[in-house]
Amino acid sequence: MTDRPKSAPETQPIAPRTSAKAEREARLAAALRENLRKRKAQARARAEDTPPPPPPAETKD
Repeated sequence: MTDRPKSAPETQPIAPRTSAKAEREARLAAALRENLRKRKAQARARAEDTPPPPPPAETKD
């Protein structure tokens, strides 16, 4: 038998509750950014499809 010092059993540190909350907030933030990108792309596509309005008619005074 070898005489080695016993090490503490390796365990995963318990993550604090705020970690789960932070992960959720990060996921929501990413989803909101992605949603904003999609909405901006849709708005740009609609703007390209819409012809420019005609110039205003001039009236004679």
